[in-house]
Amino acid sequence: MYKIMIVEDDPSVSSALSSVLTGWGFDAYTTPTFDNILQQFEELKPDLVLMDLNLPERNGFYWTSEIRKTSSVPIIFISSADENMNVISALNQGADDYITKPFDITVLVSKIRALLRRTFDYTSHIDYLEHKGVRLNIGNNEVSFNGKTIDLSKNEAKILKILMENKDTIVKREFLMDALWKTDCYIDENTLSVNVNRLRRKLESISLFDFIQTRKGIGYMV
Repeated sequence: MYKIMIVEDDPSVSSALSSVLTGWGFDAYTTPTFDNILQQFEELKPDLVLMDLNLPERNGFYWTSEIRKTSSVPIIFISSADENMNVISALNQGADDYITKPFDITVLVSKIRALLRRTFDYTSHIDYLEHKGVRLNIGNNEVSFNGKTIDLSKNEAKILKILMENKDTIVKREFLMDALWKTDCYIDENTLSVNVNRLRRKLESISLFDFIQTRKGIGYMV
């Protein structure tokens, strides 16, 4: 189930949005305060953000810009201000779409589904894997840990996915090599070590050390 973060300072609007989106099968969360939106975002790790333009502390442009420093999560602006400059500014700050109040809820839901489909492959039943605080987004190959996010290559993500699907179990090197390069008969065994080491370095960049354990002569585990 996808998590939607609603950043809207009008309680009646945020409550109505939360209720409707829950009815459409989403996990909807409203922000209780507006001075620490980024912190709430990092703790919640939503799949999509509905961002109001006019907020009590800093406006939606600011918070979108802050979110974009660490995440590519889809963001839809919701605002009563439909001037072209507001739309352009929102998109320039990193928003993915803009919808003007009052709006048809079915239009909003359609926009949400379209963005989620493009970002996470909406038809997939399993969108995330989590283990020891580490979250792998299968749809876009992002790894999140303690509020930090990195992008993985296709092979790096595949390695981590297999290890997390078999958490606390040793995955043999032969199994990983077959999963990654089963159509190539000439892959050197060292290629797997190179990919695993590259993956480890990326994980260390978000302070995730020793997540992947080596079992010498056998394989790897998380």
